[in-house]
Amino acid sequence: MRISVPKKSLRLTQRYSQPAPPLRLTPYAWAKLLFLRDAGPTEIGGFGISAESNRLLIEDFCLVKQCCSVATVRFDDESIADFFDEQVDQGLAPERFGRIWVHTHPGSSPLPSVTDEETFARCFGGADWSLMLILACGGRTYARLRFGVGPRASLILPIEIDFGAIGPAMDQAAWGHEYQHNVSADVILAPAGPTPRPATKVSFDPAEESSAISNDPFFDPLRFDPWECFYERYF
Repeated sequence: MRISVPKKSLRLTQRYSQPAPPLRLTPYAWAKLLFLRDAGPTEIGGFGISAESNRLLIEDFCLVKQCCSVATVRFDDESIADFFDEQVDQGLAPERFGRIWVHTHPGSSPLPSVTDEETFARCFGGADWSLMLILACGGRTYARLRFGVGPRASLILPIEIDFGAIGPAMDQAAWGHEYQHNVSADVILAPAGPTPRPATKVSFDPAEESSAISNDPFFDPLRFDPWECFYERYF
């Protein structure tokens, strides 16, 4: 005798697929992000600057002062506050410069770590919407849009480069200066063993641009040191 199990739910409409809106980057923002990712062997982080007419179009990527390693990023509190004040003084609304958190992974995986998720929820949870963008060493990307009001939904976004967007000329010298001014390296301590790992010193040299580490045996995403939240001043 076959016993049927009653359904716990009943779908009234047919399943359908609604394409998600893409997160777009201008060629300038994309080139700058790639350049800064590969300027040293560590993670880097910063904020995406949205276009005035489209919050899902990133026109620029800005660093703040930070201390980094291959597995950690620690933002300087005063630098974040100064960055927010500068953007407000330039006439930008907070949703243009303070909602898109961008960081890199020296490994090949762009998926957020447990601490990435905790940081995203704590530091951006008070905003009506926010977005986390991760760029891995091999070029793979991850973008998730989250709404902090209403049903509080999340949406994985495809990423596109908008070659029709107008932007400033590429300026690698200025990008290198921004990297040198904002990024410093933590000393990496290797575990005890016959071949200790030397400390890593990050420096920028356009002639000898170092590539990110893709297979680091000491990579541990749980060592990420999140920065403090400044959104109470603006939301």
